[in-house]
Amino acid sequence: MTFSNRFPISLQSIIDASDNGFVVIDKDYNIIAANEAYCSAYATDRKKIVGQKCHQVSHHSDVPCHLNGEDCPHKKVFETKAPHQVLHIHYDHNNEEEHVRIKGSPIFGTDGELFLGEAVFPIAKTDELGCDQQRMLGTSPAFLACIEEMSGAAASDVPILLNGESGVGKELAAKFIHNKSHRKAHPFISIDCTSISEGIFESELFGHERGAFTGCVGRRHGLIESAEHGTLFLDEIGEVPLPLQGRLLRALETGYYRRLGGREDLHVDVRVVCATHNNLRKMVENGTFRADLYYRIAGISITIPPLRERRTDIAPLVKAMLEKTRSHNGSVNRISEEALEVLQNYDYPGNIRELYNILQKAAAIATSGLISSEQLQLNNFTNVYINPLADRRKQTRDIKTNTPSTNRSLTDVEATHIESLLHQHGGHRAKVAEELCISERTLYRKLKQYNLQDVGKNRIQS
Repeated sequence: MTFSNRFPISLQSIIDASDNGFVVIDKDYNIIAANEAYCSAYATDRKKIVGQKCHQVSHHSDVPCHLNGEDCPHKKVFETKAPHQVLHIHYDHNNEEEHVRIKGSPIFGTDGELFLGEAVFPIAKTDELGCDQQRMLGTSPAFLACIEEMSGAAASDVPILLNGESGVGKELAAKFIHNKSHRKAHPFISIDCTSISEGIFESELFGHERGAFTGCVGRRHGLIESAEHGTLFLDEIGEVPLPLQGRLLRALETGYYRRLGGREDLHVDVRVVCATHNNLRKMVENGTFRADLYYRIAGISITIPPLRERRTDIAPLVKAMLEKTRSHNGSVNRISEEALEVLQNYDYPGNIRELYNILQKAAAIATSGLISSEQLQLNNFTNVYINPLADRRKQTRDIKTNTPSTNRSLTDVEATHIESLLHQHGGHRAKVAEELCISERTLYRKLKQYNLQDVGKNRIQS
């Protein structure tokens, strides 16, 4: 007597016991059973699920996902007869995107026939990835893995440190974490640590009492107080002046702080998310960042991948950005296949921010509505060779047509671009910062880093 004969169990009752979506699929991609959670997510009626192809229901595609270049759990499980997990984007019955993790497992019938059991674990809805004006977008494995990591981290109150190059979207990531947390109904307060001078940083963060300094005529609440019960986002935490890091540490560790010029200890309940493009560990070693503050803010450390590590996301990002430029200027912008290929092979030292900047300029000069590769204006950065050991203020950069761009460091590319803009605008920093879509404070830091403070101020007349 077989186990199934001694204990007859309904397959439907087993899969309905799961709170997450679960579906059973045969070798021909046909759904033969689906639980209530799955039906609620992908249709209003079970009859619209059972008997349909799995890729038609969850992917809204006429072909299996592996034919669209995706990692397909169905294909893997039927090939290996072993469990397989993937990160995918599904579409619900309202045709809205949802990031999910899928755990595919082999299920065997009493006659040995193989089926796929698919458990679906939601990660994030598209509307949680930003607003209509700005949204995190992508389907690459690196991007989906990062979204899942942030979604898991959002569930706790542990401090989060977001690492990533300039322009990868760290503030959007911080907002996503806030919107996925239990604090989402409370304020999200962002502080750009590069844009506040050392003299007023303490007052901006903690507030001040009347008479705290010359000209202070009233009490002011600090940004940390404004974030009560919500999320405090400290962007570029590595730029906080060393003398103030101790006060910041006390506030983050205990929740207690004093306004500038005050004598009363105040308490605040906030979740702290920090971001940096710097190597804080190296800064700790160099004595420019407190070790105790670093270990306090790096409870969970998440690295946001640069755009060059998620090249398959460039095409959908370009499409979304052109839609955004159309909504701003009313023009219809398209991009040629050649131009799109150029964009997909560029390394983007400024990441997503730079991509948008490139498209914004190209759209402005594309009078026909079609952006060509020439209008991207990337030729100046294709074959330039930089000697990183030479003084940037004195060296002349020669064009080396035989030197591939992959031999250049990202900092070299960024420095070249900034120097070019400085010459173009006669050293006018505000215009350069605006074109780069960064603050003047951030630009000043980069000028100091690359020894470009004097570039463009005194243009040589030929």
